[in-house]
Amino acid sequence: MHAAIITAYDAPPAYGEHPEPVADGENEMVVDVLAAGLHHLTRAKANGTHYTATGAFPLVPGVDGVVRDPQGRLRYAILDDTAFGTFAERTVIDVRRSVLLPEDADPVRVAAAMNPGMSSWVALRRRVSFSEGQRVLILGATGSAGRMAIQIAKRFGASQVIAVGRDATRLKTLRDLGADQTVTFDDVAVAADVDVVLDFVWGAPAADAMLSLLKARADRGAPLNWIQIGSIAGATAPIPSAALRAARLQIVGSGIGSVSPSDFITEFPELAAAVTDGTLDVQARPVALADIARAWDEKTGERLVFVP
Repeated sequence: MHAAIITAYDAPPAYGEHPEPVADGENEMVVDVLAAGLHHLTRAKANGTHYTATGAFPLVPGVDGVVRDPQGRLRYAILDDTAFGTFAERTVIDVRRSVLLPEDADPVRVAAAMNPGMSSWVALRRRVSFSEGQRVLILGATGSAGRMAIQIAKRFGASQVIAVGRDATRLKTLRDLGADQTVTFDDVAVAADVDVVLDFVWGAPAADAMLSLLKARADRGAPLNWIQIGSIAGATAPIPSAALRAARLQIVGSGIGSVSPSDFITEFPELAAAVTDGTLDVQARPVALADIARAWDEKTGERLVFVP
């Protein structure tokens, strides 16, 4: 069997031969992988920068994917912490961590969308008491997860969605996805009176944006839920203590651990339905798994999906 194999945190993945997977547990099954997305989480676990990285090598990366089970049915599956991921011709899944898909579902589209879509989906569903009519600001809105967050916030009834990013040209395209307003980080204060922030950025840019927003709020006693989801700008953010005292600010994280596996799984079917029925716009590009070494560090606005 062929798979992508990583032998050290600082080593790029190599395409090569790998032993066949074996299902040991009562709810496990060996499945054929049809498509697996290259997510930020996948890279971070593979290079050791994510808090769930195990340090076990050799490692076959890939945290989720669209698979075909032994009965011939399509499934979307997410894996537990394992050294045998989805960047392979076959892998092992726990059937309880999967959801059946319609036979006409596009594996590449589903594999591209579920991970980035789930980040904002569970943040709004499971980490705060989000209600219809609230206003949402998205930091890092031009990335795959941010683009989906715009659509998901609107789907959940947000009255206003403000998209924040650095690239003014890419920001303009987000109006077509439902963004009511687009602003750069330098002008974020104009959108101060929001109810929820979905933060895919963190680091110094998020800290600066937080202070700008808090200082410009008409009513600092109005609740502001800041949901920390990603950290593409830095693992730490220099937030002064005054920010926590001078406004009614609540900072929570959303991710593996703060959201339980059962909560993720509960949300799978509805998100999968929104992806497969075309409700959500998805930017995806299939890449042959054999080309993983070339594509691993590629910078692109599309979500790369490896196809064995």
